[in-house]
Amino acid sequence: MSSKISLSRYLVEQQRDKGHIPADLRLLLEVVARACKSISHAVNKGALGGVLGSADSENVQGEVQKKLDIIANEVLLEANEWGGHLAAMASEEMDSIYLVPNRYPQGEYLLMFDPLDGSSNIDVNVSIGTIFSVLKKSDGGQGVTEQDFLQPGKQQVAAGYCVYGPQTTLVLTVGDGVAMFTLDREQGSFVLTQENVQVPADTKEFAINMSNMRHWDEPVRRYIEECLLGKDGPRGKDFNMRWIASMVADVHRILTRGGVFMYPWDKREPHKPGKLRLLYEANPMSWLIEQAGGAATNGKERILDLQPSQLHERVSVVLGSKNEVDRVTRYHTQA
Repeated sequence: MSSKISLSRYLVEQQRDKGHIPADLRLLLEVVARACKSISHAVNKGALGGVLGSADSENVQGEVQKKLDIIANEVLLEANEWGGHLAAMASEEMDSIYLVPNRYPQGEYLLMFDPLDGSSNIDVNVSIGTIFSVLKKSDGGQGVTEQDFLQPGKQQVAAGYCVYGPQTTLVLTVGDGVAMFTLDREQGSFVLTQENVQVPADTKEFAINMSNMRHWDEPVRRYIEECLLGKDGPRGKDFNMRWIASMVADVHRILTRGGVFMYPWDKREPHKPGKLRLLYEANPMSWLIEQAGGAATNGKERILDLQPSQLHERVSVVLGSKNEVDRVTRYHTQA
């Protein structure tokens, strides 16, 4: 790339030249990016910053929180509450929504985030990340309630994630394809490193937690067993398996080189439709994948069409290379 294009310049062009986003949304995304830079610095310090280990508390889902979970959540809240772009925020780590305090101007957007996805990997120095999603507040009504957040994913106006790995990479869509930005630590800014990201329709790579195989439903087991049979099986090709246990890292690999990611329903908690959160994880990741030419379903329906019924709703997820997602979905339909 002959001249470096910063995230700010990219967003200005999306606003001014292409008319994809209004000024308030551009400014909001810049604030989210700055918050991600702060989280990246905390992650990079690791043990030197005293941020590793458990916080001896649980989130609303009953999961043990890491210190960095809480730090990342606070960074995102504090960075975004005063800018005048937001009406409220919701986080995987909080029981209910966070209203922008009255002392700050109110905006028309709603921000949702998983502040630190893959936090079980923090202490072992494996890639983790922040996932975010932006909705527009519905017209009418003075106050904001949880109901305002319960919009299907197809109504998102921006979504993305920041993965904290060997490089810190911000991946973003505003409905005009997917762009990747790498944090230039010397300059302190995100620089565009890839535009119009595309997920190949075919792949030889799947990501799933194989230790849960005995708990899966028949369609998922059938798909994986066929992959494992390789060239001698009905698929006629050998597959590799990858599983990082950070959704953000697994999805980043798929956006980079293709593949299919699955976190299906299983029999251990039959009353729950899945493990991942619809609003904080599945919706933003599904939109990114679709914007890159891939597909995302819950095994039966397109994830972005699902109508949320509660803030911390869970969902099964199959996303990535379109032909593989279509196959898994077809197996569910046939079953």
